Amino acid sequence: MAIEWPTLLVAVTLYAGWLAATWWHAVIPDAALAAIGAWLIAWHGSLQHETIHGHPTRVAAINGAIGFPPLALWLPYGLYRTSHVAHHRSVSITDPDHDPESRYVTRHSGLAAMAARMQAPLLGRLVCGPPIAIARLILEEAQRARKTPVAVARDWLPHAAGVAILVAWLSWTGFGMGRYCLLFVYPGMALTLLRSFVEHRADLRAPGRAATVERGGVLGLLYLNNNLHAAHHDRPELAWYRLPAYHRWHRARLAPDDGATYRGYGAVFRRFAVRQHDALLYPGDRSPHP
Repeated sequence: MAIEWPTLLVAVTLYAGWLAATWWHAVIPDAALAAIGAWLIAWHGSLQHETIHGHPTRVAAINGAIGFPPLALWLPYGLYRTSHVAHHRSVSITDPDHDPESRYVTRHSGLAAMAARMQAPLLGRLVCGPPIAIARLILEEAQRARKTPVAVARDWLPHAAGVAILVAWLSWTGFGMGRYCLLFVYPGMALTLLRSFVEHRADLRAPGRAATVERGGVLGLLYLNNNLHAAHHDRPELAWYRLPAYHRWHRARLAPDDGATYRGYGAVFRRFAVRQHDALLYPGDRSPHP
């Protein structure tokens, strides 16, 4: 069985780091613990993304077991896998009628439009994005439960069991759920939302209508090179540590001169901290609605 050792090393380091940070939380200052927790939760999301795309082994069950532990609490692994596979298979990525990960809306008004406006600038995305993502999930799953209760149970029962184990561990270590959510989950979700802020735009020509942040720096490791998002959409089966070379070889095609390439996340922050990244309405719906 082929094993991708860099990805496995990330998994071992991540889970060992999480166990250590939650075990020794009492001797770590809260500011440092929040930085550690944010990194671990965001890194875990990146690892889950890799396992969904068939890494680090050729056995889906093993990959799923590596990605399953619900460190972020809020999103079942099976639900994330289904949504992300549908995102890649979408006939029109970014179209909210076809792409479950689209950030566009189809109306000027309503709760979805209000949530989109709150997250339009980067600071709004980081501050308001985590609770909005959780609220949106609750609403969508409540609707889905009425239509397909068996499918919802299949996603949520294993997740609930995993969360119960995690809660028991936190209780045993004296960390506490409230403190864990504040120092790990919230900042970790915000750090993940920084990555996805400029990932897609409806008017782009690159594969998957995807943007590229060329110099990820330390965040490149955190995001497992998913900042090279056009390269990932062009070759979604490619392991994270092979994406930089692939991007360099195909840069002219993957990063056309259409405003979809950013030097680094610092440039993204300076440009969009208080400005919206794109229009909220999907291009096909940018006309007045009643």
